Amino acid sequence: MRTVPSPTPEPADEHRVINPATEEVIATVPATAPAEVDAAVRRAAAAQHRWAALAPADRARLLRRFAAAVDAAGQELARLEVAEAGHPLGQAAWEAGNVRDLLDYAAGGVERLTGRQIPVDGGLDVTFHEPLGVVAVIAPWNFPMPIAAWGTAPALAAGNAVLLKPAETTPLTALRLAALALDAGLPEGLFQVLPGAGPVTGTALVDHPQVAKIAFTGSTAVGRAIMARCAATVKRVTLELGGKSPNIVFADADLARAAATAPASFLDNAGQDCCARSRVLVQRTVYDHFLALLEPAVHAVTVGDPADPATAMGPLISAAQLARVRGYVPEDAPAAIRGTVPAGRGYWYPATVLEAHHADGRAAAEEIFGPVAVVTPFDDEEEAVRLANATDYGLAGSIWTTDAARAIRVSRAVAAGNLSVNSHSSVRYATPFGGYKQSGLGRELGPDALRAFTETKNVFFSTQHD
Repeated sequence: MRTVPSPTPEPADEHRVINPATEEVIATVPATAPAEVDAAVRRAAAAQHRWAALAPADRARLLRRFAAAVDAAGQELARLEVAEAGHPLGQAAWEAGNVRDLLDYAAGGVERLTGRQIPVDGGLDVTFHEPLGVVAVIAPWNFPMPIAAWGTAPALAAGNAVLLKPAETTPLTALRLAALALDAGLPEGLFQVLPGAGPVTGTALVDHPQVAKIAFTGSTAVGRAIMARCAATVKRVTLELGGKSPNIVFADADLARAAATAPASFLDNAGQDCCARSRVLVQRTVYDHFLALLEPAVHAVTVGDPADPATAMGPLISAAQLARVRGYVPEDAPAAIRGTVPAGRGYWYPATVLEAHHADGRAAAEEIFGPVAVVTPFDDEEEAVRLANATDYGLAGSIWTTDAARAIRVSRAVAAGNLSVNSHSSVRYATPFGGYKQSGLGRELGPDALRAFTETKNVFFSTQHD
């Protein structure tokens, strides 16, 4: 086992950004102190009043200009994501495009954020969707760009100001997005990025009485703590948390396609994906055949320099994450399939497929957040559903079958917020995303995303006369 040198302690008022493929420091970013958070909130509140007063068409126009600026800077943003997060270049370019598309989509909703007229006796009743004010988006390190936009784009479109706190390890794309917003003409103070540690900068945002909502993506443990702190000010909260998603393969499925696509479902972003289909459930009658098809598909995934366009899987984000993944899979654990990684520096971990009867119980049940999958046989549909639901999580999942009736039955029976039939797709900016159980609270994306950042006001106009 290669030992990872202990990092030199960094000053509390700054964070070093490390390239996970090389372990080199590529930037040093100041951390935001609580007093600076308070000042940022005050600036945001002033900017929000001006922003909300703009005509909807003008807000939409500025958001489209922001989207165009992101589009023009797409390659620059992708290279930053490669350097700070270790994402393969092709994936990082897609992520930059996703930010652009989400801003465009949100801009289209500005003029469609309409209330209702409700029939009542004695008058006219109407509803309005009004902005919350200042909202905070706390983004994770695994998909820094797109998930930052999940909260930022609809919140801005609904008339709010946004304070974005990126993860300490991946602040560079967020800072660049804020600069692009200013270049596009968004008011100063409307969209601010506040780098810093979660327990310091994040807590200051969660506790601030003028922050109306927290949109957090991260671990379930931290999500619980944020939800508890939000109770003190009855703050609105959206939580997108952990997952341990099933990939259910029935005997009648297109096994060649199911096996060929399975590696991407748990190796995307080196498995650092809350939607990762890391529990592969295979009907017993085709179990051995599926494993035989899966092995060459796993070995076909190119692991290496994320800046190389041919790379499909890069490194883990940090030394701490590498140690965490290793803790779930002992070196002597018998693996059904094990890939290879580059030699030398970098936080590399090989693609690993374990069979359930050889896997540690924790590896089969807990979110590893690494390129590790556990394969388990099942006998019938009832057992498949039981195994799929045997987790505290309920974020995503896949169902492989050519039986349409079975696909409907199983998709209704599996307790998860995002399911795909004969596919591993989880996230589309035009459809809602969120989880059941301890995978989160609320929904992001989709046609109702703007409303999640508004208050509904009801007004009754009496038409009674003497």
